[in-house]
Amino acid sequence: MSGYLESQIVILCLSIIYAYGIFLPAASGQLNLGAAGFITLGAYASGWFNLSDGFGLSLYASIALSMLFTGAISFMIAFPILRTRGVYMVLATFAFAEVVSGLTINMEFLGAAAGMPVDAHVPVTGLVIAAIAVILFGFYFMSTRLGLALRSIHDDESVSILFGVNVRLAKVAAFTVGGMLMGLGGALYGHHYNYIEAQAFHVLLSIYILLYVLLGGTQTAWGPLVGAIFFTVVPELIRNLAIEIGSSWLADSRFIFFGGFIVLMMVIRPEGVVTRTMQDRIGSMFTGGRSKKPGKAE
Repeated sequence: MSGYLESQIVILCLSIIYAYGIFLPAASGQLNLGAAGFITLGAYASGWFNLSDGFGLSLYASIALSMLFTGAISFMIAFPILRTRGVYMVLATFAFAEVVSGLTINMEFLGAAAGMPVDAHVPVTGLVIAAIAVILFGFYFMSTRLGLALRSIHDDESVSILFGVNVRLAKVAAFTVGGMLMGLGGALYGHHYNYIEAQAFHVLLSIYILLYVLLGGTQTAWGPLVGAIFFTVVPELIRNLAIEIGSSWLADSRFIFFGGFIVLMMVIRPEGVVTRTMQDRIGSMFTGGRSKKPGKAE
């Protein structure tokens, strides 16, 4: 495998993990712009747990503890953040990410602005396995009672309350589990590249990850997968096309076309590429347009 292809696979796997971390709260209508903060927490926590100068734990123990640590932080901040709605929640989560970035840059035992080396290494195969596991978990999570509750909250919160859904508990759970997944992504980032610096987890990363989910769609578990693949693969395909035809202008301007396409998609299909209606139609194609009714055999 070439170094270029391996690097693209690594970026894709990490993007998928990040996207599902944002997708879970977004499934209930929570727009989280603090992805970079949770990723930073996971990366630094796992690196510190694994360092011989830190706790000196094994690779798997360090990753697991970093997920628990990130989940605990997510749980604690969920209660004040989830009191906000809409753009105010976006600003609150963005502020959280900026606070985390500012703290890590000024902590000397974490290497401050110079960054921190990480001991144990996770190969690309480990990232692929983790990404597949997160995808399967995302589909399973959305099929549970909690996942169905998140869907109902997204559609109509007032009706969900009338049907006995504990809206606050469901949102906190989704926010916490999403934070744990982003912590996992951060830990894998640090252990793959064996070095962490806070500047790598900037606000543009948070924006990109949120766009993965919004463009792919928040109605089904296919959304973040489609969005992450699109954002990772399409710009590289345009760049390779520019190299093939020898157009340096296209290579330099590919993000202009890419950005224009995203704006067009948001105007034409604001609910995202993959919707429940599309999923049901595709499913009916494989079942011949028939659906089983409870209590009746075909």
